[in-house]
Order: sequence, then C-alpha cells, then structure tokens
Amino acid sequence: MKKIVIIGASGSLASYVINALKPLKDVQLTLFVRSKIRLQKGIAEGCAIIEGDAMDYRSAENAVSGQDIVYVKAMNKTGAKRIIAISSIGIYKTPLRPVLEPYKKLADVIESSGLDYTILRPDWFTDADEVDYAITHKGEPERGTAISRKSIAAFIATIVDNPALHKNENLGISKPK
Repeated sequence: MKKIVIIGASGSLASYVINALKPLKDVQLTLFVRSKIRLQKGIAEGCAIIEGDAMDYRSAENAVSGQDIVYVKAMNKTGAKRIIAISSIGIYKTPLRPVLEPYKKLADVIESSGLDYTILRPDWFTDADEVDYAITHKGEPERGTAISRKSIAAFIATIVDNPALHKNENLGISKPK
C-alpha cells in the first residue's frame, strides 16, 4: 500500500491529481488542507483529511508522518523519501522574474534534500479535458504550450504507480505544439 499525502489538496491542480490517483490500486490518500470546507464537494470520499498550515513545520510533520510520497523538511524527520513537487516553467531563465523566485528556491531545496524527487515545471494550466503532454529535462529548452490540469494529474499518477520512474529528475511539462 502506497501512502500519499496531497499538500494543498484544495488547490486548482490538486482535485485533478486526487481523481487521477483514486483509481490506482494499493493507494491510500491523505488530503492536507488549511480548511476542509474548501475541498471540492465529494473529492474527499475514501480519503483521510488533515487540516493544517503547510508553512507550519509541526502541521506539515504531522501530515507526512507515515506517508510514502510527500513534502521536504518534515519528510527527512519522518522517514518518507519520495516527493513529487510542482514548481514552474521559466525558473531557469535569466534574469529570473521575481514572481518565480519561490519556485526556483523550491526546486533548489528539493534537489539538495537527499530525497528521491521528481520536480515538475508546468506551463500555464488549462481546464481542457485531455491528456496530452511533452516532457523536457532540466537544461533543455522549454517548449510547448499551456497544459491541462488533467495531463499533469495523469503524469503524476504514472509516477505514483511506478515510483522509480523519473526519480531525481527535474522536468518541464507542457502540451506539445
């Protein structure tokens, strides 16, 4: 059984990820949210829910305790070793736009964490009902266009189903042109 916590489970991408992970066999989902009333109606069915602030270390540590795939600092202490993180397209362009600085820092922290990671750098999100994506590796020119949340969720579900896939990779993900 793979125990997975979705941090920020009420976010616009999270509902797509949750719906993509629910059909996988041997997956137990925990949804970590600031307030469970912000969860999309019906999304939490069959999932554990933890309310807390992801910026509060103790809350995050509580959420990731006993999980297999998760978050950074709290992961080291609790023993979880696999993380899938969403950063942003454009974090390696110079000069770095100030709005992208936290996403670049996230990628840097995760890459130096010693965890087994996959960092995704998606293009802008769409609500298109499609699964169509292309991957670029760190150092390659980013290409493609805005990508559906459903595509990102499908890619994440593939990694959850096979955690060795794209281990320790920093990937751009977008819809092929």
